[in-house]
Amino acid sequence: MSQQAGLNRRWFLKNAGLGALAAGAATAGAPLAAAAPAADQAFAPGPNGKYDFDTPYNRFGTNSVKYDQQIRVYGQGSVEVGMGIADMDFRAAPSITKALTARLQHENWGYLDMPASFSEGIIAWNKKRYGVTIEPSQLVIAAGVHPALIATLKAFSPKGTKVLLQTPTYNGFYGDLTASQTLAEEVPLKFANGKFAMDFEQFEKQISVDTNSFILCNPQNPTGNCWSAEDLTRIGEICLKHRVVVLSDEIHCDFVAKGQKYTPFASLPNKAIVDNSITFKAASKSFGLAAHKTAWFYSTNAGYMERIKVHHRADINTLGVIANQGAYAPEGEEWLNQVVEYIDGNTTFAADFINSKLPGVKTAKPQGTYLMWLDFTELADKINIKAMAADYNRTKAATAASLAPEQMLERYLIKNARVQLNPGQSYGKGSDNHMRMNVATSRRTLELALNNLAGALTKTSSM
Repeated sequence: MSQQAGLNRRWFLKNAGLGALAAGAATAGAPLAAAAPAADQAFAPGPNGKYDFDTPYNRFGTNSVKYDQQIRVYGQGSVEVGMGIADMDFRAAPSITKALTARLQHENWGYLDMPASFSEGIIAWNKKRYGVTIEPSQLVIAAGVHPALIATLKAFSPKGTKVLLQTPTYNGFYGDLTASQTLAEEVPLKFANGKFAMDFEQFEKQISVDTNSFILCNPQNPTGNCWSAEDLTRIGEICLKHRVVVLSDEIHCDFVAKGQKYTPFASLPNKAIVDNSITFKAASKSFGLAAHKTAWFYSTNAGYMERIKVHHRADINTLGVIANQGAYAPEGEEWLNQVVEYIDGNTTFAADFINSKLPGVKTAKPQGTYLMWLDFTELADKINIKAMAADYNRTKAATAASLAPEQMLERYLIKNARVQLNPGQSYGKGSDNHMRMNVATSRRTLELALNNLAGALTKTSSM
């Protein structure tokens, strides 16, 4: 293990209450794999049938974007808890590990003949879990949601035309627009009484003759909205009226809070509205499989699918297929159900803690996703984050990139709380003074992050 990885690992485990484990793993020559339990400590449900999501699972030293990239960017000792990028800190479902382990015993990695069972499993999962019927001819496999979105944008939106986005929205969409050489037409969501909502009137006003596509995020990242059937129908009617194709990214669909409901766009009763859409999904968010680069998309409109296929090529990797099949096994679904319940508890805990113990910060419990949208406006004004960003930009080295106020706030929190959050400026209009926090982690890790923030912000508020 490198010295940096070892230090980060011991630091994390000590502060998460696992100092003894860290000390035991710190012996000379301990391999990087020491971050994970030994082979005879296989992850499995306990006698009560419950999985242990409370024990922190260290990811330092695994080239993780959420942890190791932050150390690379901000320096050794800078980040104690990564609460940014949207992947989970939990150990994978045992059914996934079992499937991958079995395939690894065959030591040949030639070309894969895609098994019919892969698509059949996706179709069965969507029918059972969401009540959506997908015909085999309607389904296309992709090497991630982004390549699929880019191919679809190229099919419907010529270079230089506009793509509607309801902001704040997932910042990755902007990269898809860059790749397809299209332009963002941002329509801010309305915000009232602590809740975000679609602004249908403004949405329709901003549709022009060169607007061909709309990327819908359902559930919405980062605001956490689970859009109702009424919301989706009304926005679908507007798009159909103006010949705007709906690209519905539903990758967060499994993470829905108790008492809330996810409505697939493809489940709407109006066939014409549904026929004017393409839905994009993956197991990557639900099961923590982002590194496996496997996704899919489907539409009831055969003509739309043929147009997309012209621009689409999927180079699928064998382990991605195996991991997805393991995820959709019965044991995988039980693991997911427990993860969703656990994260729902995390969002409740985090919302209560933030609103009562973080001076100058406000948030609301999300209806869906495992992401929380934090409003730092009061704190940002108190410390004059805009002036701090302006001072930095005025005195920075010529080769350094300029910083937005939210990026300066990110650095402020890293310096004072050693917690990394995603800065809001990249999520489009309406994101001023906001940060995105990922709570798909152990409760002990979440408590560590929130306590660090509370300590730092309490000191700031007393200045």
